[in-house]
Amino acid sequence: MMKMTRRAALGLAVALTLPIAAHAQDPLRVGSYPANPPWETKTESGGFEGFEVDIVNEIAKRMGTTARIEGMDFKALFVASASGRVDAVISSLTITNERLESQSFTQPYFEGALGIGVKEGSDIASVEGLKGKTVGSVATSFPENWLKERAGEIGYAEYKSYDTTSNMLTDLMNGRIDAAVNDVVGLRYAFTQMQGLKVGAEIVTGEKFAMMMPKGSDKLEQVNQIISDMKTDGTMAAIYEKWMGVAPREGGYALTPMPVPTSAE
Repeated sequence: MMKMTRRAALGLAVALTLPIAAHAQDPLRVGSYPANPPWETKTESGGFEGFEVDIVNEIAKRMGTTARIEGMDFKALFVASASGRVDAVISSLTITNERLESQSFTQPYFEGALGIGVKEGSDIASVEGLKGKTVGSVATSFPENWLKERAGEIGYAEYKSYDTTSNMLTDLMNGRIDAAVNDVVGLRYAFTQMQGLKVGAEIVTGEKFAMMMPKGSDKLEQVNQIISDMKTDGTMAAIYEKWMGVAPREGGYALTPMPVPTSAE
């Protein structure tokens, strides 16, 4: 049997370690709806910015890598996560029991509420004001499910489903729908850019916004622990204040470390 020289042995040892080192540097693959400010939005340069973008970039940094964010239609995000095409999804996503059947979620970092977007001068100032009206929301979103589950109770005349927030708000501006129901933070931000629209009412729902990951992801516990660390060391509070304009409330999701959720409760 041929003896291996010291140089050859050293070369083999280095070669054997290369796949491991390369794997450790693999970027965190992140799916994101690209038009969802202030949560995430695609910039003119092709990058991404926003509240959850800062969160996921910090998570990747603490994992020793970088985040590679890809923009997708909202519905496509769930397919990408379920198939393992991405490691995580950010898009102001609500933890629901239905979603937990096929996806995993990190602990929540934001407590959401819905807003009813209307045109200036509209008399819609509550959920009751939607009776007999044409209402729209984004397909497969929490607001859409919320509206459909309460169709009889609310009594709206027609519901329209949209693939994009921009199309929904364009129809609202043009009078094709009377109201748009969506995340209130996103609506308020959008209305600073669009004249003639306002939030007619806010609906407190107790939604828990979190990062979605493939079911049983081997990165889930690590990512969840990093989020806990960010909550306790002040990083999450700083990101929150940067994008929301106010400090997070004491005892809220942005400051309280939590385990990986097993239910939406």
